[in-house]
Amino acid sequence: MPYLSKILIYPIKSLDAVEVTTAQILPGGAIAHDREFALVDEQGQFVNAKRTDKIHSLRSCFDLAARTVTLRIEGQGQSYAFDLEGDRAALESWLSQYFDTPITLQQNLHMGFPDDTAASGATVVAGESLRAIASWFPGMTLEEVRQRFRANLEIEDAPAFWEDQLMSEPGQFLPFQIGEVSFLGSHPCARCIVPTRNPWIGERDRHFQKEFMAQRKATLPAWAKPSRFDHFYRLTLNTQVLPSETGKTLRVNDLVAL
Repeated sequence: MPYLSKILIYPIKSLDAVEVTTAQILPGGAIAHDREFALVDEQGQFVNAKRTDKIHSLRSCFDLAARTVTLRIEGQGQSYAFDLEGDRAALESWLSQYFDTPITLQQNLHMGFPDDTAASGATVVAGESLRAIASWFPGMTLEEVRQRFRANLEIEDAPAFWEDQLMSEPGQFLPFQIGEVSFLGSHPCARCIVPTRNPWIGERDRHFQKEFMAQRKATLPAWAKPSRFDHFYRLTLNTQVLPSETGKTLRVNDLVAL
């Protein structure tokens, strides 16, 4: 039976992940601490990997219990630790210097800062989907694929693109359960420039998107809804989570029920 094998959260939007074994559901449907913070410029726009490839060279390590983040620039040995509450001004100053533009760190404890505010629940993918994609690109590892697509929940004991069955026609939602938490499957996530880049150095593979789309179309499973694929540069399931699930807990090894 399919089960939850990995939970990944991204405390600061566009920075590195933290792997956890349990995660609670927020009132807005997201999992706690995922995209809790976002980098914002003077115009109120996100500073993320869609806008600047400098994001990829910024390494981050989080201690969720201590509420700290340690930052390091790829290829440099020195690291800088900040308290996410008490050192906010110093952290913003360091980030402003790195990005060469004034940066504010914004926080949202209700639902974080998801890309899709209409389907703000965790993103879901089968581990076999990631392995299949790695096989399409010589030399690409599973971890690199994981870092390119940045899903929250990975499911094992499920075939490649298993997650494509967890959606219905446009405007409809398909219910499924992971442990004690009920989800509504929405649609396959449309992708941007970010997966085309090496996740650690930002170098872009200009053939990645074309090859991905060709392979995705060729391997689209019979259970996928063609109406949800206006193009084939899509991967991972976007979900909705109702307010009734607030406070419930996801746990690694939770079983999945359709």
